[in-house]
Amino acid sequence: MNDFALEIAATAARLVVEEGLAFGPAKHRALKELGLPSRTALPTNDVVEAEVRDYIAVFCADTQPGELLAFRELAKVWMQRLTEFRPHLGGAVWQGWATRLCDVDLALFCDDPKSAEIALINQNQRYEAQTVRGLHGADVEVLSVHSFCEALNEDVGVHLRIYDLDDLRGALLPDAQGRSPRGDLPALERLLAA
Repeated sequence: MNDFALEIAATAARLVVEEGLAFGPAKHRALKELGLPSRTALPTNDVVEAEVRDYIAVFCADTQPGELLAFRELAKVWMQRLTEFRPHLGGAVWQGWATRLCDVDLALFCDDPKSAEIALINQNQRYEAQTVRGLHGADVEVLSVHSFCEALNEDVGVHLRIYDLDDLRGALLPDAQGRSPRGDLPALERLLAA
């Protein structure tokens, strides 16, 4: 890997932690901040994630573990509420590098995609619906709610990606590092107990 890629990754990591940007936008903004051409090769997400973990270890070691615990506890509440939809936690909260500016990302695997929306309505939850790119590059509906996190004393975004039940098997394939990209409620409870 060249020096430019490492510098982009380090700058992107700072933007992810300090401003809550997603990896893609953080890498592109890092290019601009560093004054590099837009055609410059970008580092992989794995490289950026490693830099994020390093940044947290240096600048957020005193606060991040508590923030991560608060996010995981909030995720557990939502997974228990939506247990019938086979919820799986993913993203920064699952991977362990979530900071105060992150959100909770849950994947729901439903027999009927509208059933999760109906469940939110029945629970008197206000939500916003949007379509984003999901597993295997296909568009999926995301239901986003604001949930008060007592431990952080603020609202946290909880994003529910709605998948077909058949998508569950492919959703658990390990990544290039052998890690599961998401975990179910028992897996989250094991993380919380550790």
